[in-house]
Amino acid sequence: MVESRHLGAAVIADSAGHIVRVVGDAHASVYPRSTLKPLQAIAMLQLGARFADDELALATASHCGSSEHLAVVERMLHDDGRDARALQCPAQWPLGRAELVALQQKGLPATRVTMNCSGKHAGFLRASDAIGADPQRYLHPEHPVQRRVAEVVEQYTGEPIHHSARDGCGAPLHATSLLGLAGAIARIAAGETVHEQRLMAAITAEPWAIDGRGRANTLVIERLGAIAKIGAEGLVVIGVPSGVAVAVKILDGSMRATTPVALALLASVGAIDADAARELTDMVAERALAGDEEVGRLTVSLS
Repeated sequence: MVESRHLGAAVIADSAGHIVRVVGDAHASVYPRSTLKPLQAIAMLQLGARFADDELALATASHCGSSEHLAVVERMLHDDGRDARALQCPAQWPLGRAELVALQQKGLPATRVTMNCSGKHAGFLRASDAIGADPQRYLHPEHPVQRRVAEVVEQYTGEPIHHSARDGCGAPLHATSLLGLAGAIARIAAGETVHEQRLMAAITAEPWAIDGRGRANTLVIERLGAIAKIGAEGLVVIGVPSGVAVAVKILDGSMRATTPVALALLASVGAIDADAARELTDMVAERALAGDEEVGRLTVSLS
């Protein structure tokens, strides 16, 4: 018996923005949430910000809050003459359950550094420094860093920005179509420019930094050499080096269906190996348990 269903829409596109496969409305507008981070990182690079590989990956990450992640963010701030007080993301508990429990057991509070977007915010600050812009206003929509982000979003999606809001971390957030989002990630994955190559090299060199060891995005990057990025409210993008990417939006905002659907779609058009897709799905898909016994699991139906 099927107990629950997650409905969604998805687009596979190539680096030229052409549709390879579509499920649902390719032109549906979505808040891309953290799937926008690769484009925000491209904007930082265009402005002249310089990063070590793990720092650039953290600037693109929704990290789980491990001690490794926190150490990189703190190093970025320290090397730039700052501390966590300079971050304007909210204080939040880590995304990772083990990381959350570890902090709580030590009696430590949620902080701005443990918030999953802290690396991106440290990157915004570094980009502000690179162009001599006011670091205290780095989240304002008219700040030079955020103006460049908006320009990159329009350039890479091939769409004018018609609606903007604010993401949960406080940063400006620009709505896109699923087609525009998939095409943008496909361009980055193809790595035709210096900045795209730099970002892909950092992500594939330090895949743990994007998400966390053993977590879905990191596993996909490690096994496919791809770029993979979740976004809140049921979003994921995966782009492979051949210049094909998928953007998935689960309509009820659930995250558990995102990566299995994305992998199944990429396999359906031959963008990734079907056996690799099944192996990864087995690793990331939630299972229904009766005690210690598996009695059900998430499956994907494409139509």
